[in-house]
Amino acid sequence: MSTGLDLLATLHGIVEEAVASLPHAQRGSLLTRDGERLVHRASIGLDGLLASSPQVLVDAGPASALSTLESADSARVTAAAAWYRAHLPGASALHLVPAGAVVVLTPVRVQGQTIGVLAVEQPDGQVPSGERRARLLSLANSAATALERRELYNDKAQSAQEVRVLEAVLSAVAARTSPHELVEMISKGIKSVQLRPQWGSVHLVLLSDAPRGGSSSRGGATDREIRVYHLPRRPPVAYWNNIRDGALVAGRSLGINVDVRTASTSAGGDVDQREFLDEGIDRRVHGIVVAPINPEILEPAIRRATTAGIPVVTVDTPPVNDSSATAYIGTDNVAAGRLAGQLMARLLPHGGKIGVQAFSVGSINCMERIEGFRAAVSGTSLDVQPPAEDLYNLSEALRLSREAVEAGGIAGAFGVCAANGPFWGVAARALGRDGKLKIVTFDLLNDTIAMLREGTIHAAIVQREHDAGYRAVQLLHDMVLNGVEAALAGLPARVVAGRESTLRFIDTGVDVVTLERTPWSLALSDYLTLDATRKATTRRRRLAQAGRPIELLVAGLNAGEEGFREERAPLDAGSLVGRVLSTAGSIIVDTHSGELHNAPDVVEARGRGVHTLVGVPLFAGGTAFGVIVLESERRAACSLEELALLERVADTMGVAIENAELVHRITERTHELEQANRHQESLLDTIRELSSPVVPIARSILVMPIVGTMDAQRSGRFIESMLQDITERHARVVLVDVTGMAVVDAASAEHLMRAARAARLLGAEVVLVGITPAAARLMVEQGVDLGSVVTRSTLELGFAYALSKTGGQITYRAAPGPR
Repeated sequence: MSTGLDLLATLHGIVEEAVASLPHAQRGSLLTRDGERLVHRASIGLDGLLASSPQVLVDAGPASALSTLESADSARVTAAAAWYRAHLPGASALHLVPAGAVVVLTPVRVQGQTIGVLAVEQPDGQVPSGERRARLLSLANSAATALERRELYNDKAQSAQEVRVLEAVLSAVAARTSPHELVEMISKGIKSVQLRPQWGSVHLVLLSDAPRGGSSSRGGATDREIRVYHLPRRPPVAYWNNIRDGALVAGRSLGINVDVRTASTSAGGDVDQREFLDEGIDRRVHGIVVAPINPEILEPAIRRATTAGIPVVTVDTPPVNDSSATAYIGTDNVAAGRLAGQLMARLLPHGGKIGVQAFSVGSINCMERIEGFRAAVSGTSLDVQPPAEDLYNLSEALRLSREAVEAGGIAGAFGVCAANGPFWGVAARALGRDGKLKIVTFDLLNDTIAMLREGTIHAAIVQREHDAGYRAVQLLHDMVLNGVEAALAGLPARVVAGRESTLRFIDTGVDVVTLERTPWSLALSDYLTLDATRKATTRRRRLAQAGRPIELLVAGLNAGEEGFREERAPLDAGSLVGRVLSTAGSIIVDTHSGELHNAPDVVEARGRGVHTLVGVPLFAGGTAFGVIVLESERRAACSLEELALLERVADTMGVAIENAELVHRITERTHELEQANRHQESLLDTIRELSSPVVPIARSILVMPIVGTMDAQRSGRFIESMLQDITERHARVVLVDVTGMAVVDAASAEHLMRAARAARLLGAEVVLVGITPAAARLMVEQGVDLGSVVTRSTLELGFAYALSKTGGQITYRAAPGPR
């Protein structure tokens, strides 16, 4: 029975039943379409025909072979030797196939389309009877159902992840976002949405003077400079960013200052953390949150803080036994390890050896997860091997994984820490064990998401690190206001070695995630939606604020920013980037052939082993001002459908970069105004901590950017938020920026007019800015009348108008000349 936990096992079981349904049959396989090729998805007995025994069969010839089955109502037969020659690569023992043997072919169909074939050898050459044909057809339908179900869940996961990526990009619209953060967002987003190709590199190229709302031209690319932002092939681990973001969100909700410091996981990071704590103690912060790299090294600093009256809370990793820390917030690692063991037992009901890899077997987290895993499989036929540790060395991690898989004998692999699962997956792919090696891991890296969707990784135990960062700040805030004892009252004690410690414990829980929904897990698509909802809920939550200045220190980790590189270079009109900018269109290049194969950046990429280069333009005001460049080692790696996805991400990213630049320029001008007007000080804090779509840019002036569509439901929320901020900030002018609106038609214009009328009742004026020529033409064609609402083409002109209404002015200062 299919549970959705292991597609390969389901398909293998179907082939076994098909072979058993025909008398004397010993061989069978299931082949499915993969683009223009067929691939073996499951097989029984075929290794006997090969010179060596591969772990898995992949290429099975052109998919055109399915055309002969398109009109077949049931199974048909073909000569076995001819079938194996065409569809069994490397077959060298065809003399073992009985003379006259046939292969019974039963089409596998989904929604009327033949997507594969169930092929079973009948050694005596007899055509199956009607009853046996019906059984084969039933099994083929079961395979089709399992494959269709998997594809539906895969599509849902891709859609959910694409929405998450676009939401992340849109969140940058009203925030100061560095180029590093933008290129990281693009790289991680695209890699997590697309299954194939596995992009080896994604980087961002911007014209140095862009965006400026049309200042760059489509032609004349010479004598211009570009900025190129490179990320390392392995981007930063999002886990630590989530802890940081949770802490910052809580700080904003509570109205307190949260100072985040991050240390590298490489050598010396634990010393850096200790120095962070010492510095925080010396300047008398009110509380400390720390994710310890090495709890033993950090403990003296924790004791010093406690002695100074500064409570310390650890997240992610528990402190040492009998620590002076007041609480640990994070995962119950023993319980989480137990869940991983239970999943492995379900994946391998017949037992087998289990390989284990961790960052450090001496780490408290790792030890407890392995302890829970062993406890869960105790009494089963699973044999857990001694764990290997990579000590955060990525090349060592891959070597250990590959050696363990290559040595043979392991049926499953347990990735104790975030990156360990994908390393097991890479080794499984390289050695032909993809899908056959049952992998259970922790957390959801982008590679983990892709491997879940492909079936390389079977399950992930996902921690709630954003919640850990949020609740740590919330708990410390409570300690500062109400005292440590009162804040800890009612919290359970952490149990260590069977006894309660003085340390209090908040278990943030975990989610068990598989591609499909099962009785034991969430579907990947459901988890991605749930995770986004949780974060959105915490961002909107407003907590009781202290009413006095409070500063907390968060000492976290940063596992991967090393290697980010920014460079400047002249723009070569003949390069891929130059062509994309001049034509304002996407380009896919085969580095070994085609029109641009001699372009300088194409030649350079070819030297790195890249087969496919893709350039996708970024637009501002209808003008290309940058390019997303993607590299893949696969030939023909980007289909038109995949290119459409890249262009959707690029379109949204263009809006984010343009608005980020606008906010950046407004911030600079606000700094100038602050020097002459002390009342602007609160504005700067608002812009720095900006997370709301309402941006106060000057006294009595607000900016409200709109991105996407404006329907009735969103209109109500928009008006409510606007009226609240007008009242709280005594606003006289609200600049509604419609640059990012998908469509400005009669319906959306009516919503905007309602907002303007509501604002007028409170004594404020709404000014519409950013109406594009296309939007203006559409409004005229639909007879839209904006009445007395003032409009301006750009946010800058709108800002100038608002200043004139409020008595302010823009002061331009010339740069000082040489002395």
